[in-house]
Amino acid sequence: MSAPIRVDEYVVARAPAKINLHLGVGAVREDGFHELATVFCALSLSDEVIANAAHGLSVSTSGEGADEVPDDERNLAWRAAAALAERAGVSADVELSINKQIPVAAGLAGGSADAAATLIACDALWQTGAAKADLIEIAAELGSDVAFSLTGGLALGTGRGELLSPVLAAGKWHWVLAVARGGLSTAQVYAELDRLREGQEEIPLLTPDRLMNALRARDLDLLGENLHNDMEPAAYSLMPELRRTRRAGLQEGAVAAVMCGSGPTFAFLTEDEESAIDLAAAISALDVARTVRTATGPVTGARIVA
Repeated sequence: MSAPIRVDEYVVARAPAKINLHLGVGAVREDGFHELATVFCALSLSDEVIANAAHGLSVSTSGEGADEVPDDERNLAWRAAAALAERAGVSADVELSINKQIPVAAGLAGGSADAAATLIACDALWQTGAAKADLIEIAAELGSDVAFSLTGGLALGTGRGELLSPVLAAGKWHWVLAVARGGLSTAQVYAELDRLREGQEEIPLLTPDRLMNALRARDLDLLGENLHNDMEPAAYSLMPELRRTRRAGLQEGAVAAVMCGSGPTFAFLTEDEESAIDLAAAISALDVARTVRTATGPVTGARIVA
């Protein structure tokens, strides 16, 4: 990184939510993480981060679920700013204001999106001269989803999800996101998955070849048939009512459904925008979710907007 040139007054950045069209979970590695094979898709739903010049580091959050977001070093955006400052050799002087549109604790990588937006906003604010590769390296250290939030689009994630390869696809897909009531801890879901797998001699890591073929061919039915998440059985075990949310979306006309990350959100694939709007209204009326959103994807990753 080059030395700082100047400091702007403020920078505004946005970063997208994500869903996993495929989430294959392998065995636990020596570093304690599970080996993953996942296909990320960035969505039109995004969070906004305003980075203001300041003395010291602070974070405040507004919008949906703001009261659930920490305002100290537990916040991933805080850690992103601190990590960039340390790497660039500058003081972490910034006031971060996060406007949440991505539901909190929903498996949609809202915290990772905030961290990604913070990285590019602080890079611009402090004029660190960071290359994109530098930011991706910092992002990968912060968490598996942060690197993808920077790049966006469609990507195959391997390792613990931080090793990204672009996935080619035609056009955008229409989704309805239904966040079931209640919460699930990612660590608890992984632990339950490990418990359910006890006694298995081999744990196969499923690869998403057919799904990626469907994306390239823009085959709606083939895509729907190959949406997959290895963590669903563990999530159902911990939170059986998730099945009600999934069943409602499929009964109301979704092409297919897949749980997002470790839950408790389901992404429902629809044929077009009108179908997505109708499905969202139907799911909302059934009262099987605390939040329902429509979205399209893939979209680009974190970007400066002002």
